[in-house]
Amino acid sequence: MPQPPYIRTKPLIPGPVTRRTILKAGGTLLLSVFPILPAAAAQILAVRVWPAADYTRVTLENDSDLKVTHFTVPDPQRLVVDIEGLELNPTLKSLVAKIQSGDPYIKQVRVGQNRPNVVRLVFDLKEEIKPQVFTLEPVGTYKHRLIFDLYPVKAVDPIAAMIEKGEWSRADAPVGSPELPAPAPKPPVAATPTTTPPASAPVTAPVPAPVLVPPAGPVLAQPTVPVAPALPVPKTDLPEPAPVRPDPPRVAAQKGDKGGKVVRMMTIALDPGHGGEDPGAIGSAGTREKDIVLAIAKRLKFKLEEQPNMRVMLTRDGDYFVPLGVRVEKARKVQADLFVSIHADAFMLPTARGSSVFVLSEKGATSTAARWLANKENLADAIGGVNIQSHDKQIASVLLDLSTTAQINDSMKLGKAVLGEISGIARLHKGSVEQAGFAVLKAPDIPSILIETAFISNPEEEAKLRDNGYQDQIAAAITKGIKRYFAANPPLAKGRQT
Repeated sequence: MPQPPYIRTKPLIPGPVTRRTILKAGGTLLLSVFPILPAAAAQILAVRVWPAADYTRVTLENDSDLKVTHFTVPDPQRLVVDIEGLELNPTLKSLVAKIQSGDPYIKQVRVGQNRPNVVRLVFDLKEEIKPQVFTLEPVGTYKHRLIFDLYPVKAVDPIAAMIEKGEWSRADAPVGSPELPAPAPKPPVAATPTTTPPASAPVTAPVPAPVLVPPAGPVLAQPTVPVAPALPVPKTDLPEPAPVRPDPPRVAAQKGDKGGKVVRMMTIALDPGHGGEDPGAIGSAGTREKDIVLAIAKRLKFKLEEQPNMRVMLTRDGDYFVPLGVRVEKARKVQADLFVSIHADAFMLPTARGSSVFVLSEKGATSTAARWLANKENLADAIGGVNIQSHDKQIASVLLDLSTTAQINDSMKLGKAVLGEISGIARLHKGSVEQAGFAVLKAPDIPSILIETAFISNPEEEAKLRDNGYQDQIAAAITKGIKRYFAANPPLAKGRQT
């Protein structure tokens, strides 16, 4: 059957040929020749690792926000992280070498291109952990950050940590505290003759001295002073020139003084500001506030623990970040009698100089500089990086509690005593204790002060802060101020918290 003739019913290009029509046709042709280019992959700018007993933090700093998924795998314990929109680069590969052998939680990390545009990180772990993975928006000098916080399943208790270090008696632990671990077993003593000398037998060298206390007691060959007072070590046997801290406070607290009266231990929480991701202020010579204040805090801890019946808890004892609320909560957990936060801040003008002492204010700052410093210090959580979604609401609520008038009054007495001693060795920024809304001073039941030891933004004072002698002088002055405060305001018997 013949086919009907082909009849064109519509023109190929309807209507008149216009410039718009030609441009559309050209664009379609270009898209058919050149495929759509994929979006540029994000770039990792820096990787950082902050190991600590509290937790280990791993930070990936990058130029854009990243999408990430993670999961844990048991037997052996691993944390697997997939990061989308990312290609492997040398900076990211360098993460492998940044894991330290002494890291409490990470054994090693493996990095690889899991599939196109997806990088996989596998953290081989030393124990089971609770991971927190979150992102942070750019702040301060940082760009976008991807944070991995690896927490132990059972959080580190500050009292348990102090017991383990021999800085707290198990009998003195507050009622209601989490179950504290048993004392760590000591290494076995080398084999000795089956016949053990009687307790009165003299100890002669070079044979190792027998253990005359229960098996958990220390071995005399250790360079530290034994906790048990039954075996005093002659001073001539101690290593020199390093000083050895005596241990009468814990003995007095357990056995009482000669009159039979039990002496209550005074617990002081020292808070070296900043740490980890938050370097604090940085001087013109590159000195970081977080390093200086930790060094001063350690000197101060040593000097305070040389005093009768004083013990010290550091809110951080290494280079890692501690949120403001956690610092306060740590002090409350050990029922601290005092809270002393140590800083060496900067000001807008490099000419600012002098030491200062601050307490909390309910009515606003006592000066523009005090308000500026408080606002700057209160940014620590944003710079250090807090996972807002999982941040303990109970801990955060501490910062919202209004401190009592009595707490502020006691803080003022402590501040005046400390400022008076500092004035003898350093120039003061202002001759009186100042007040401002520092978040870290908002423990409602602990007298709390914040000490600005000097302005690290002032070149002359930066040089002083780097000097070991000046650090020691500041620590000695604060110690004298605390002793003056306790002499005028002896602590009452403290009921154990439940």
